[in-house]
Amino acid sequence: MSTATLGTNTSPKDVSDSDNNRGHQSPIHESLPIGRKLTNGFVTVLVTVAFALAMIPLVTVLVTVISNGYLRTTWDFLVSDMVGMFGGKVGGGIAHALVGTTLVTLWATLISAPIGIFTAIYLVEYGNNGLLSKATTFFVDVMTGIPSIVAGLFAASIFMLYDPSYRAGIIGAIALSVLMIPTVVRSSEEMLRLVPNELREAAYALGVPKWRVVVKVVLRTAAAGLTTSVMLAIARVIGETAPLLITAGFIGRMNANVMDGRMATLPVYIYRQYSQGLATCREGVANCVPTINYERAWAAALVLILLVMVLNLIARVIAKIFAPKGGR
Repeated sequence: MSTATLGTNTSPKDVSDSDNNRGHQSPIHESLPIGRKLTNGFVTVLVTVAFALAMIPLVTVLVTVISNGYLRTTWDFLVSDMVGMFGGKVGGGIAHALVGTTLVTLWATLISAPIGIFTAIYLVEYGNNGLLSKATTFFVDVMTGIPSIVAGLFAASIFMLYDPSYRAGIIGAIALSVLMIPTVVRSSEEMLRLVPNELREAAYALGVPKWRVVVKVVLRTAAAGLTTSVMLAIARVIGETAPLLITAGFIGRMNANVMDGRMATLPVYIYRQYSQGLATCREGVANCVPTINYERAWAAALVLILLVMVLNLIARVIAKIFAPKGGR
């Protein structure tokens, strides 16, 4: 039979059935083999279990801190300091420690954020994988693993040349900035590398100088990521106790001058209160709670967690404001 005869005698229905059969035989439309289904289900269950296990410590910490600290977290606790508080006397608060933590962290951010971001700009835009760039990356990686107590000793040793007994919030800020800089550098470097090279090349094609490309194109595009990098660094150090215990010390009253005198911070306040243990209350003495030190410590821990949450919310708002808008 000739080819013409075959083409003439083949009906459209036969052609359609033939195409359907070939389509059903295609691997794209075949159902997954039973082995692949089992593997997919096993991996899905494994990932779900891993997520649940990762959430257990977080939920446990939150429940523990909230359940132990919410009763003592009152307005009076937030606006009072520890002047006149001794033994198991009810009262006192964290106003001085809250102000101290805010000021020390603010100064640490003012020191570390410009240094970290400028270093990241050099590594991404100007380093060209040169010797200085490689050395900078190496030392940043080394600084990432520095124990916090070493950073505190380093900052304290600088001011010991002036006065061995000198303690101030600015020393604590320098110690925290030593811990913040590596985090800011590494995170900011990754954010800057995410900026598409096409944006840079388009600006260069218009004759824009490199420094203006960095300022107007790269930094504006990566502004949201850079803000997140700084906030990650703040979250990394805001709960550090050892360097602040060495550098800023502790005081029971308000001190808003970071340049002069000891300054209380929330982590050190928590450590001091919890380490004092149970208070001694004489029989018949009113307004005395044996567990008051523990209650203050848990309440301060709750406030510290809330402070970190507020900072993260502020970072998200700032990131949303500075994020590149579509259609521009």
